[in-house]
Amino acid sequence: MTAPETSTPATTVRLARTVAITSGKGGVGKTFFSANLAAALARQGLKVLVLDADLGLANLDVVLNLYPKITLHDVFTGKAQLEEAILPAPGGFSVLLAGSGLVEYSRLTPEIRDQLVTIFEAVKPRFDVILIDTGAGISDVVLYAVSMAHEVIVVATPEPTSMTDAYATIKVLSTQQSRENLHLVVNQVGRAGDGRSICNQLQQVVERFVQGPNGVAPKLSYLGDIPLDTSVREAVQKRQLVLELHPGCAASQGVVQVATRLLARS
Repeated sequence: MTAPETSTPATTVRLARTVAITSGKGGVGKTFFSANLAAALARQGLKVLVLDADLGLANLDVVLNLYPKITLHDVFTGKAQLEEAILPAPGGFSVLLAGSGLVEYSRLTPEIRDQLVTIFEAVKPRFDVILIDTGAGISDVVLYAVSMAHEVIVVATPEPTSMTDAYATIKVLSTQQSRENLHLVVNQVGRAGDGRSICNQLQQVVERFVQGPNGVAPKLSYLGDIPLDTSVREAVQKRQLVLELHPGCAASQGVVQVATRLLARS
């Protein structure tokens, strides 16, 4: 007599929410924001990974005061396993760090593309949220890193050059990747309300001059602003997260509010 067959329900693999954090120009505090956003999300009980996708000019390790012996470069070249490159970071999240000064990562080759995809697919089931900290600008490496994410946060400052470059980034992401919705965070804001005003101005320009493949201009979702705060400069100099060094300062509160809004829009 044979035993009755039993069936087990299929298990669903939960994949991480993937968010690319990018900017039109350097110097807007994108990487510092990425690290502190990760810490704010980790405080919500989420398992968070920051993937440093600025492959040739990485500085996430500097922001976090980490001295990695193994980076993505070692994984790419087969010198180390992926598990060895995933490191704990201050703030309760994990990081995958890239190298710095590596000319071979200045352009997107088929090998780099395939390696990024392999690593990205391997880490997605392990985390709740993956933040992809891209390089600045609209190079092919940056755009490909952005393309791997479901959502995009564009970081800008109130400076005219940053606004112009943010617009250029939004236009490229709309026309080349058919992005219909983009998040916006305005950093280094001097007055309350300026961030939302900047978002509204950008939206007006986008609606006037940008038309995606579907014939519709992308919508900007305003996540919040980070006030201009001397605590940030101190945290940068000390290579610490502002959320840990000064958790009650205006900049820290701004990051926490951005994290809360991001989660509410999931």
